[in-house]
Amino acid sequence: MDLLDDPAPGSNTPEFTVSEIAGTVKKLVEAELGWVRVKGEVGRVVQARSGHLYFDLKDDRSVLSCMTWKGQIPQLGLIPEEGTEVVAEGKMTASGFQSKFALNAQRLAIAGEGALMALLEKRKKALAAEGLFDEARKKPLPYLPEIIGVVTSLQGVVIRDIMHRLRDRFPRKVLVWPVAVQGQACAPEVARAIEGFNALSAGGAMPRPDLIIVARGGGSVEDLWGFNEEIVARAAAASDIPLISAVGHETDTTLIDFASDKRAPTPTAAAELAVPVRHELVAWVEGQAARMSQLVSQGITARGQRLRDMARALPRAEALLDTPRQRLDRATDQLGPALIAGVQRRRVRLADVSGGLRASTLQRRVENDSRRLSELSARLGPALARGVAAKRDRYETRALAFRPDALVQDQRRKTQDFQRLAMRFSDVGNRQIKGWRDHIASLDRLRETLSYKATLARGYAVVRGDGAVVTGAKAAKQAQALEIEFADGKVSLGGKAATPTKAKDTHSDQGTLF
Repeated sequence: MDLLDDPAPGSNTPEFTVSEIAGTVKKLVEAELGWVRVKGEVGRVVQARSGHLYFDLKDDRSVLSCMTWKGQIPQLGLIPEEGTEVVAEGKMTASGFQSKFALNAQRLAIAGEGALMALLEKRKKALAAEGLFDEARKKPLPYLPEIIGVVTSLQGVVIRDIMHRLRDRFPRKVLVWPVAVQGQACAPEVARAIEGFNALSAGGAMPRPDLIIVARGGGSVEDLWGFNEEIVARAAAASDIPLISAVGHETDTTLIDFASDKRAPTPTAAAELAVPVRHELVAWVEGQAARMSQLVSQGITARGQRLRDMARALPRAEALLDTPRQRLDRATDQLGPALIAGVQRRRVRLADVSGGLRASTLQRRVENDSRRLSELSARLGPALARGVAAKRDRYETRALAFRPDALVQDQRRKTQDFQRLAMRFSDVGNRQIKGWRDHIASLDRLRETLSYKATLARGYAVVRGDGAVVTGAKAAKQAQALEIEFADGKVSLGGKAATPTKAKDTHSDQGTLF
């Protein structure tokens, strides 16, 4: 077996390198199939980290690899989805590294209206499964928004219809965000407009709208396809501002209609949903005001009549005051006698109480307190001496259990405590004795005040007959001898021969004062 390449004599077969063959194939493919349109079903779809897009087109027998470079994606017009039938336009090319050919797809379009509707239904089911179309997440529209944001094109009649309708019903401030309403730029611009309105801050230089209207006139499925893109539906569902969708005519349906908070059949109908009719609102308010005024008037009339009915059932004011006036008159008549009787009762009680205040009673109390004070004073000294002796013995007994130096210190401390205690006992005893003496002195002063001798000093005298106090003229006549006591001395008189004089003051329990 010959392992070396040795061409046979007379052979004219040309020899190529692998790179030459690959380059030749690439040139032939690009020359013969420069710009082509390929129809097929989208298979595997992959977007690399670099941003390039790779996908397959297939039919029932073959598979064609396709790629779209990162810079070509914005002009692609449609992001391929697996299972969608599309028409791809681009240039055929071949790779010399792996001997493969592929289509550099630069434009994509759905292959027919049936395929578009199938793709739309697929997207609708996927977004509905995520909950983007749930009624629970839809927000109510404001009754009368101050600012309305409109996302539409400035070239069409849609914006004029909306403005005209708003002026007729209820003029409001309108912010217009111009966008493309069909074509490749439609979906990203509409999504950015919705997100831009939501990004505005309340009270800023550009006011934030209270309501958003996304509007477009009628058209074919291809014309309205930008509003069927997923980014538009997600932007409408994520809007914090209530959103009205008014895309196409009443028979046209797009994904934004399901994701919005309210769908309007036409842009004009969207303006009617946005604001009420001003004249109707004014008329309604005036009607409510008239009804309220009528109801208030009827209520006041009914309550006035009820008040009058209840007033007739009440007694007259004069009749209500008759009984209190009679009670006042009776109380006035009884006041004078009641005061006099009260004074008399208190005078009798005072006489009864003062009868027990005799000088002899006070003197006995003073003598008893003096005797008790003397006894306590006599007992205080020996008691203190006994207490001091007992404490001294206890201190001396305890002092034997300590060291000599400790005993000295302890003895000194106890001596100081003893001295303080003795001083406290002495102070307490002195204060108590002083208190008793003050009390006895006050009682003695009270005794002297109540004694008849103080009365004698004011010019009165005490008459005694046969050694006993004489309290009347009859007793004085019967006495054998009379003695008259004055403040400065006593005078003796004959008894029965003496003529008694008339008493000049009331009788006392000590005798008769003349």
